[in-house]
Amino acid sequence: MVTRCPVWGHPDLSLNSQRLSLLLLLLLLPGPQPALGMEDDASFPHLGESSQPPPRACPPRCSCPRPDTVDCDGLDLRVFPDNITRAAQHLSLQNNQLQELPYNELSRLSGLRTLNLHNNLISSEGLPDEAFESLTQLQHIYVAHNKLSVAPQFLPRSLRVADLAANEVTEIFPLTFGEKPALSLSSNQLSYVPPSLPPSLERLHLQNNLISKVPRGALSRQTHLRELYLQHNQLTDSGLDATTFSKLHRLEYLDLSHNQLAAVPAGLPRTLAVLHLGRNRIRWVEAARLGGLRGLRYLLLQHNQLGATGLPAGALRPLRGLHTLHLYGNRLDRVPQALPRRLRALVLPHNRVAALGARDLTSTPRLAELNLAYNCLASARVHLRAFRRLRALRSLDLAGNQLTQLPSGLPAGLHTLRLQRNQLRTLEPELLAGLHQLQELSLAHNRLRVGGIGPGTWHELQALQVLDLSHNELSFVPPDLPEALEELHLQGNRIGHVGPEAFLSTPRLRALFLRANRLHMTSIAPEAFLGLLHLRVVDTTGNPEPVLVRLPPTAPRQPRAAGP
Repeated sequence: MVTRCPVWGHPDLSLNSQRLSLLLLLLLLPGPQPALGMEDDASFPHLGESSQPPPRACPPRCSCPRPDTVDCDGLDLRVFPDNITRAAQHLSLQNNQLQELPYNELSRLSGLRTLNLHNNLISSEGLPDEAFESLTQLQHIYVAHNKLSVAPQFLPRSLRVADLAANEVTEIFPLTFGEKPALSLSSNQLSYVPPSLPPSLERLHLQNNLISKVPRGALSRQTHLRELYLQHNQLTDSGLDATTFSKLHRLEYLDLSHNQLAAVPAGLPRTLAVLHLGRNRIRWVEAARLGGLRGLRYLLLQHNQLGATGLPAGALRPLRGLHTLHLYGNRLDRVPQALPRRLRALVLPHNRVAALGARDLTSTPRLAELNLAYNCLASARVHLRAFRRLRALRSLDLAGNQLTQLPSGLPAGLHTLRLQRNQLRTLEPELLAGLHQLQELSLAHNRLRVGGIGPGTWHELQALQVLDLSHNELSFVPPDLPEALEELHLQGNRIGHVGPEAFLSTPRLRALFLRANRLHMTSIAPEAFLGLLHLRVVDTTGNPEPVLVRLPPTAPRQPRAAGP
């Protein structure tokens, strides 16, 4: 009989076998149920979900200055980034080459408040109708400068600003814009004002389109509208009627410039503060069409065709609150009569005004700015008392006329006087006397010589800081210049020498322009700039030779001294 002896293994191996058996047993036993609510834990992996960590918070090459902001501006992207954090509230994808918006990626970003898609290549075909339906918190969307031919069919009700400017839009769906207070459809191809615009609109940009007509009732519900931009279109008188703007009871700013209007539109809202009608074909201003606009502050009628009879005397008198009137480029042959008494700025350059009578400006005693530049004024036809009532005048522009001497009776409160590009040959001290507040005087492009500047001409100009005598016929620096002078323009003259005492009277001089004269290397005396401690610029370019400029050693900074 064979006796079998028991085989004993290694004690460590036996222990390991026991532990393995116990572990297998535990795994086969039913485990405890998950705690209540665990299935709602976002960190708990559910069936069909990956337990891998979420994608990086910031897409490659983009910047994320804040946890809720993703900036992918100007990266030449052709594909929408696929790993944008769901926490994003502000996403900028402008200045790329995106052609479409994938719905599945955009729908993930339900917390977006701002979406900037400006300057891409997105077409209407690349923008699904449902693209924005999940963005229920979106407030600002910028899709300007793309290739849209039709505006998106649905936009979130939360939207406050929608910018679709500079596309190729020709069609608007009735329900596209919901309740948006600001909407830009400028620079598209719209031929009429779209119907069914949001009643809550406050700003509407329709400039730079092909609009020739505003359909009746198109603006009848927009009673909150405050700003309306219709400039650079093809509007004619027949494209508007007396009801077009009549319901806009809060409208303050209306821009109809750069159209084809021949008359001021009828039915303008009484609330208007700014009316821009420049660059149309208006030949006649009918007082009745402006009569109710007593709160109008700015009326811009520049570059129309008013001529000698298009603005009858008193046509603008009902505009009691008018502050600024622009009439340049209208072929007017005289200053309009019976203007509003509270007018502060009258801008009339590039007309045909040939005379200023004693009473031409008496109806506007509060004028602070008068611009008559580039007309046909001659000294003989400017009355001695033409400016006598303008005690509030601060700026007078008479540049580009045919004046041979300074006008008489200039208002004592003037701060700026522009007389460049006339035919002045002399300056008489009496005509500048009393201008103690004058700060800027331009006499450039005249025919002045030093001998024609009378002694004491500058004596009473105690506040003058800027003096422009460029492009005259001066052979040296005029003497006894005002003490307060800080900027002196002498370029384009015939100056061949600057003596040691040339600037003794101007210790505050900061900038001196002597370019394009007849100066040579040593034409400026070494002592010429002694005491000019504030001098920063000495421009001597364009002279026959490089000019040596010596400044006192106490000058805080070396100015520029240049050659030809």
